[in-house]
Amino acid sequence: MTAELISIKSLWGMPGPLETQFQRIYDAGYKGIESPLPDSGIRSEFKELLHQYGFVYVAQIFADDSKSFEDQVQKAAELNPLLINSQSAKDSMPFEEQLDFFIRAVNVERAIGLPVSHETHRGRAMYSPWTTGRLLREIEDLKLTADFSHWVCVCESLLEDHAEWIKLAADRTIHVHTRTGHAQGPQVPDPRDPVWRKEHDAHLKWWRSIFTRHKREGTDLTFTPEYGPPGYMPTVPFTQDPVSDLWEICLWKKQVIESEWAKKDLLEEQEQKQGQ
Repeated sequence: MTAELISIKSLWGMPGPLETQFQRIYDAGYKGIESPLPDSGIRSEFKELLHQYGFVYVAQIFADDSKSFEDQVQKAAELNPLLINSQSAKDSMPFEEQLDFFIRAVNVERAIGLPVSHETHRGRAMYSPWTTGRLLREIEDLKLTADFSHWVCVCESLLEDHAEWIKLAADRTIHVHTRTGHAQGPQVPDPRDPVWRKEHDAHLKWWRSIFTRHKREGTDLTFTPEYGPPGYMPTVPFTQDPVSDLWEICLWKKQVIESEWAKKDLLEEQEQKQGQ
């Protein structure tokens, strides 16, 4: 079975009416969208646009406790998402409470019959490599949305001392946020700037390890080049103008990731020919 790479565009920071956003995303060649659950006022339009453009949907939820998680998963399921990406629990919870949350979350996931990936995000239980690794070791069926930019920021490093946790995370990842972070923040001002090459290459190495596993297992992989707007993106002092074009850097990262995935295909093809 051949694994497919599925490009997803976040609605975060996109201006204009919902239909205009969907059309622009479609024209750029993305296969789906990622966003929080739509408000009741636009829910019908949202569902219709998903159908109209043939998009898959990655539903984002934000759950501090088990009840909130289960309620949001049930609502997300009504929109028939490809998967649910959850920012789960809190970093301030004692480990035993975090463990209880994720045991319950896996049971809810089994009952609903939809894959749920838990995002490695600051402020959440999976804010760091070591806390995430401990949870993954305890719960075999726990799956991740890998956003290593948060770990880079939390650890103030390119995770040189955390290779063991990176490998474990890569083995459990089913969705990736391909944003490049740096030691002092979760988003470089512009990933195309050569000054951030070291950070870009480090993240690319981690993402490649995820690509390799999915190709080997023949399982599809979704990715979102999730860069954020001003407030997340740095701005020019006094004017507050963004230092980069959000749409352009997301599209550039989409193309980079697709190119890397294709290179792996070519390498595997060459290896197969050499073995014949």
